[in-house]
Amino acid sequence: MLSTDSSLQNSGHKYLPNITDFNHPPSPNQELLPLTAKVNSNDCLEIGGCDLTELVKQYGSPLYVVDEFTLRTACRQYRNSFLKYYSGESQVIYASKAWSCLAICRIVDSEGLGFDVVSGGELFTTLKAGVKGNKIYFHGNNKSIEELKFAIESDCTIIIDNWLELTHLAEISAQNSQKSVRVMLRLTPGIECHTHEYIRTGHLDSKFGFDPNQIPEVLSYVSQKPSLNCVGLHAHIGSQIFERQPHQDLAEVLVEWLQKAQEYGLPIQELNVGGGLGICYTEADDPPTIAEWVQAVASAIESACHNRQLPLPKLIAEPGRSLVGSACVTAYTVGSRKEIPEIRTYIAVDGGMSDNPRPITYQSVYRAVIANRMSAKLTETVTVAGKHCESGDIVIKDALLPKTESGDILVVTSTGAYNYSMASNYNRIGRPAAILVNQGEANLIIQRESYQNLIAQDCLPARLIDSDKNKD
Repeated sequence: MLSTDSSLQNSGHKYLPNITDFNHPPSPNQELLPLTAKVNSNDCLEIGGCDLTELVKQYGSPLYVVDEFTLRTACRQYRNSFLKYYSGESQVIYASKAWSCLAICRIVDSEGLGFDVVSGGELFTTLKAGVKGNKIYFHGNNKSIEELKFAIESDCTIIIDNWLELTHLAEISAQNSQKSVRVMLRLTPGIECHTHEYIRTGHLDSKFGFDPNQIPEVLSYVSQKPSLNCVGLHAHIGSQIFERQPHQDLAEVLVEWLQKAQEYGLPIQELNVGGGLGICYTEADDPPTIAEWVQAVASAIESACHNRQLPLPKLIAEPGRSLVGSACVTAYTVGSRKEIPEIRTYIAVDGGMSDNPRPITYQSVYRAVIANRMSAKLTETVTVAGKHCESGDIVIKDALLPKTESGDILVVTSTGAYNYSMASNYNRIGRPAAILVNQGEANLIIQRESYQNLIAQDCLPARLIDSDKNKD
């Protein structure tokens, strides 16, 4: 967990990971900063052996900085925990919607994980990163005909979400006599969990999956379609979850339907329990470790199978946020300042809701440090505002920071999940660059968008050009 050394509580040092042995690092999802974060001799924040202030000088800001060691550590902790705690076969797959780009996918693939994709674009990115199609699981509640055909051609496993998709897939697969299509069925388990309503997916009032009263008919239908090779069941209860009990309840639901599916002659061999393990966004957050979460899920599946005298299925989990969330920070440059006596002080940074829409979308809370003065005393409470023309563009409300100056480098922690992937060009602002740091080396993995990039897809009809000439 986070360092609680009282001597560090008045400085940015309090967010540094407390690591004594890098061969046995802590669970990354319980840290605010990447595992390699430290303060160097210049009193600047350093990640992956790279000084954040120097990175901003070289690459500009806002800047996403991804720590390769932290990302690889999370992948390995998931993989090794399943090997340790689950007696059957298992597979960890990365929910790439958290952050889909070539470099992230290549790293995750090299660690032996599979992939969860939810669109043709994510599938294309994953394949271009060198991932084999048989390691990819295609999700989504409204896949197009083109996406379904793309997934079949790529040899993906398709998670069927609804009746329309099921009938479409049955028709498409029946026309392809060369091979059957690997599919899984997504179920709505009816399990509530304490998280934001927008990221709660397992309760009955959800756009995802087949409801319990539909499942017998679905199983009967699939059993009559030889072109559909139904290998498993899937359910997901939500994101940023700290509780273990909902995942244990999910195991009972999935195993119950696994047993019923076998009555229809379906070769169900896989159970996908989704992901959802939370991370630390503030020092008050206390999620289970990766190992604790895996142990709870694995033991629940084993117990449910044992009680029904069923062989253990292949157990699949699809973490996203807890793999990449804590591996990244976002560096901004502080600009203007507005003091409203006895009300609030605003400091503005050169980014905001276009590179991190989670605060305005989910009311998400973050923490920040001043990377160029890590030992400075925390002396004022300010609201960190973005530069967009929107009153709700607030990065952090009531942040406790040192007295800031224009040009300071403000680093927001835990920004690896859903920041770049949900980024926009609101106000025609280009999305930031992203770099990968490791052992003192920094590599560009996403280029900063230029003004020219912003108009690259714009089309100007000829008649508008002609009318402009006539005006002259």
